[in-house]
Amino acid sequence: METIVKNDVKVWSLDPTHSSVHFAVKHMVISQTKGNFENYKLKVESNGHDFVDAKIELEIDVNSINTNMKDRDNHLRSADFFDAAQFPSIKFVSKSMSMINDEDYKLIGDITIKGITRAIEFKVNYGGQVIDPWGNIRAGFTLESSIDRFDFGLNWNTLLEAGNAMVGKVVKLQAEIEIVTPK
Repeated sequence: METIVKNDVKVWSLDPTHSSVHFAVKHMVISQTKGNFENYKLKVESNGHDFVDAKIELEIDVNSINTNMKDRDNHLRSADFFDAAQFPSIKFVSKSMSMINDEDYKLIGDITIKGITRAIEFKVNYGGQVIDPWGNIRAGFTLESSIDRFDFGLNWNTLLEAGNAMVGKVVKLQAEIEIVTPK
């Protein structure tokens, strides 16, 4: 693994075996349905080992959605939700990353779903850095945010007998990210 350094800029690679991108949404008002995306690409550039104003780009393969139910996953890929045939990816591009304290950051950027781009803010917990057994530097993060799915044209729903929506409006987003760069 080779580090690309430009003016002390570090390029970090995703460790996909120790990372995950997942979501949760209310189902019938009483519980949550959870799922994840199995395929995604992440680019991170930092100023040395400091993540303030890191440049972050995430691209998620919509077809890799997994809620552990094939019929529901196919429905989510359809035009009722993500319309994966026309919009095969979800994209995030950072605008700023600021440190709140040694463990917490605020990440602001743009997320594009179904061709619609909106600003989003993530609460980021920084787990720190370690040197792995192979001499690489690893950093870990937990990111959390939420979106209103109607803002992105994910409008499908049906009403229950009591008048409540079957699928909630707010989608909670979470990611566990581990990145690595040579020492």
